[in-house]
Amino acid sequence: MEYSKLVAVSGLPGLFEVLNSKTDGAILRSVEDKTTRFVSSRIHNFSQLESIEVYTTGDNVNLVDIFHAMDKAGGSLPNEKDAADIKKYFEKAYPEMDFERVYASDMKKMVKWFDILKKNNVEIKLSELPEENQPEETETPVVAEAPAVEEAPKKKTTRKKKAE
Repeated sequence: MEYSKLVAVSGLPGLFEVLNSKTDGAILRSVEDKTTRFVSSRIHNFSQLESIEVYTTGDNVNLVDIFHAMDKAGGSLPNEKDAADIKKYFEKAYPEMDFERVYASDMKKMVKWFDILKKNNVEIKLSELPEENQPEETETPVVAEAPAVEEAPKKKTTRKKKAE
């Protein structure tokens, strides 16, 4: 199971792997219980985990960065039902998070999703670097010059004036 194929679906708990997409929805497999079902895009919204960003005091960061910080923090995850406990956990695990703009419900989702990913041994990584973050080439590419082509003489064009 790849992290890049995982989505969160509005109105449904947990995470899902996209098996196939259709014009009016997608066929999804639950990461937790491995059940497969069709989910209509007319009723639900899909959010790829790779595209989710979190507010911080600086630039927004990808959810992957938060998950890596949670992994490094170690220890046990906070109780999902205690908002104060979750906030204390994130103040320790990722202190740069903007706690005024990130709601307690969002932090609860992050804890639940991280737990699901860890239990199912999903490698948490982006599929590829965004274009702006890719390292620049150190060598300049060699471009062969195209042979010079003589331009044909330009034709004179005359415009007809409109009759007023």
